[in-house]
Amino acid sequence: MKLLIVDDEPNIRDLMHRYLSLDGIDSDCAENGLSAQRMLSSEAYDACLVDLKMPGMDGLSLIHWIRSEGFRMPIIMISAHGEISDAVSALKEGAQDYIVKPFDPEELVIRLKKLVDAQNLRNMVESETRNKNEDDKQIFVGESASIKRIKEIISKISDTNSTVLITGESGTGKEVVAREIHACSPVKGGPFVAINIGGVPENLLESELFGYEKGAFTGAANRKTGMFELASGGTLFLDEIGDMPLSLQVKILRVLQERKITRLGGTSAMPINARIIAATNKDLEQQVREGKFREDLFYRLNVVRIIIPPLRDRREDIPLLAAGILKRLNRQMGSRVSGFSADALQLLCNHEFYGNVRELENILERAVIFANAEEIGVDDLDLRGSVSLHTQTKDEPKAGQVSEAKSLKDVEIDAIIRALHRWEGNRTRAAEELGISRRTLINKIAEYELNL
Repeated sequence: MKLLIVDDEPNIRDLMHRYLSLDGIDSDCAENGLSAQRMLSSEAYDACLVDLKMPGMDGLSLIHWIRSEGFRMPIIMISAHGEISDAVSALKEGAQDYIVKPFDPEELVIRLKKLVDAQNLRNMVESETRNKNEDDKQIFVGESASIKRIKEIISKISDTNSTVLITGESGTGKEVVAREIHACSPVKGGPFVAINIGGVPENLLESELFGYEKGAFTGAANRKTGMFELASGGTLFLDEIGDMPLSLQVKILRVLQERKITRLGGTSAMPINARIIAATNKDLEQQVREGKFREDLFYRLNVVRIIIPPLRDRREDIPLLAAGILKRLNRQMGSRVSGFSADALQLLCNHEFYGNVRELENILERAVIFANAEEIGVDDLDLRGSVSLHTQTKDEPKAGQVSEAKSLKDVEIDAIIRALHRWEGNRTRAAEELGISRRTLINKIAEYELNL
């Protein structure tokens, strides 16, 4: 937690700064409102302590400015005068609490932590990143050498706020790793905000990331908080960063360099204090060579690199993953499947899993639905989808050719599955690739009873 103390009395500032440091709270001090404005414009704070009576710009005027500029951090007004009217005025301007001098420093710390925790919770709710049940989150598990290496990297960066780039095939669990990094980081108490770059229309992406001011464009009836602000004090996960338009890449680069954002329609830059984790299933180095991704942005993101291997290259992790997924499915679906037969588990371990962990989840979900016994057997496992996509005998057509033996239905199913795998289940992008509307794609999935 980082705090800004605004008070014109040097002794008060020094005492509060020293006491807060004993509780592990970092703080900066400003001697008046104008000085506080400059500091708020250049540094991100989790909360503010503002004295009511100060020469020049008083506390009420400073709070009004903070709120009018769109800063969301909690504010506690401090005053030597215990007037009810002062408290009411402070709360009207946007302060969340009011405390009278002299005060108990321990009580101040309790109030501060409560307010900061409440703000973090609001950020999580607004960003819709919290699951309904904490136990439903996929856990990062594995005992293979590659997973142990990833765990070592996460441990080494646990005390840092370094930018991380996660790469790997679709479905390998990049967001799971990102959440593990967040859970082990100094900002683990803050929100984890995730945005799928490829899943947001290009014309809306900038406003989703940076937010906008009221009246910034037609239809902007109110101020909108962007993902960078929602992630304040926590982690922002930029998934599918390889799909980011070049026009927006330069703006992201500036954010990473300056640690500030400007809302659409805004005039002032706001500091941010979110950790950035990016992920992609694309070869960014190749995209740089092809001019599709900025080289300077790549190096800004590639501070710490984590490469997640495909599931077929770490088969020893499959039993652990399958057990964890089965436990979660039982909880979510109200089923009581106890485990796997030896043959079924061996079949899973021998499978190629071109869709990686996501494919394993889908296979097990189908198995739980149709299992006729307490244990998943070989007959309950449908492994045909992935194999049909990635295997080809000498009698099968080469890429770009269509077998005469295949029905039109088979061709359509293959095309739909391939497109959805390429776009990690994003139906809008898959429909664009197939040259059909999103509604048509959804109807086809329902018509062919595809469990995707």
